[in-house]
Amino acid sequence: MKMLTHAQATDGQIRQIARVASDAAEKAVRDYANLNKAGAQRVHGNPEFAVRIREATILALADLSVSDKFKNEEAASNYGYLSGYRKPKSITEQVQILSQIFPGVGNALEKLAERAIPANAEGWFAIPKWQTIAPTYSEAVEKVLDAIKKARNGKFQNYRDGQINGERLRQSARTASVFQKLGDEQKDHDILVVAAQFGIRHRGRSVRRVREVFSQNEFGLGAYACGIMILTHAERLEHLDDLWIDCAGDEFDDPDAVVRFARAPCFLFRVGRVRFGTRWFGHADEGYGSASAFVPQN
Repeated sequence: MKMLTHAQATDGQIRQIARVASDAAEKAVRDYANLNKAGAQRVHGNPEFAVRIREATILALADLSVSDKFKNEEAASNYGYLSGYRKPKSITEQVQILSQIFPGVGNALEKLAERAIPANAEGWFAIPKWQTIAPTYSEAVEKVLDAIKKARNGKFQNYRDGQINGERLRQSARTASVFQKLGDEQKDHDILVVAAQFGIRHRGRSVRRVREVFSQNEFGLGAYACGIMILTHAERLEHLDDLWIDCAGDEFDDPDAVVRFARAPCFLFRVGRVRFGTRWFGHADEGYGSASAFVPQN
């Protein structure tokens, strides 16, 4: 599956970059004062030279191709997964948990989890299509929040209680589009198998900075998907010092704000309970990290 929101570099652009890299490599070789004839022959015959050039080029591309937009909205962070979460449970285990919480929800195409895990993902997560939970996205989010409250024996607080509706909460266009494609590909199954990470990749970044630095095959997860992941992995959020979770795949509107849909949902843990709220998307905080998912690339 190819991402449609970020077009691939054209062949012309790739040739231009390769030409610059080739010219820079030739200049470096010519400028290296200690290179003699015997040394040049040793370098030419050593396959490690090409490997190092490739690695250096990839690092430069990864660094220089990232947008500078909102680059000041990053905070140094040492927060992580304190409560015991290390990687996702098996898809079978997750499906079993979900079937107990949402009776009637079907199964998943579990063999998809046998694929290689995409770069930057922590593993495979089971996420039911929201349409199997409720008729609208906002109603599905509310059902998931109710399920978290029940799973936590009432130790849950929704700061946006009564405000979650179709006029104020929506999926980002990018996230909605990718989930639609994933649903089409796994159309005979209620539960999608999705490669994702639980926030640490983007810790300390504002939500809008995160949206700028997504890799080509990456997209944000919203309150619904993050809530499902918390239901299947309660150990992810059980302590004040756990990394809290921004839901960069959703947009929330505060009618009193100057900018529309400038907030994003978030999950946090404070005073013994999980809490759900929203934050301004331009605020960088060391204690938060955006959850995201990845489309496997062929």
